Amino acid sequence: MIRRKIAKYLAGKNYIHEMLANPVDLSEFKERPTPQMIIGFILMGLSYVIGWPAVIALSALAAWLQEPLIAIIGCPTTYGLSYVVFILGAWLARAPHYMGTLARYAIQRFFRKYLS
Repeated sequence: MIRRKIAKYLAGKNYIHEMLANPVDLSEFKERPTPQMIIGFILMGLSYVIGWPAVIALSALAAWLQEPLIAIIGCPTTYGLSYVVFILGAWLARAPHYMGTLARYAIQRFFRKYLS
């Protein structure tokens, strides 16, 4: 009941009205990935490999050598590097574009369900 009221209220907004008038085309998800996208996916996967395992390894090394500065400096630096690699990979894979398309599709499905 409350979802239907929210949907009716938001459907009056120009952005939602425009979105419902122009349906999303999901055919771009059926296309073959470009080499740039593949490199982006590889970088995103690599960020997971260098992120937490490196933090765990540096923490274990710091504990074994009894040098806490190894973990204090190395862990945030390694994790930050992992984050930068992930963002670069997501940018190369055009993740913002595809997430925007999926979000518009989900919003359209929501409004079509609750407005009909």
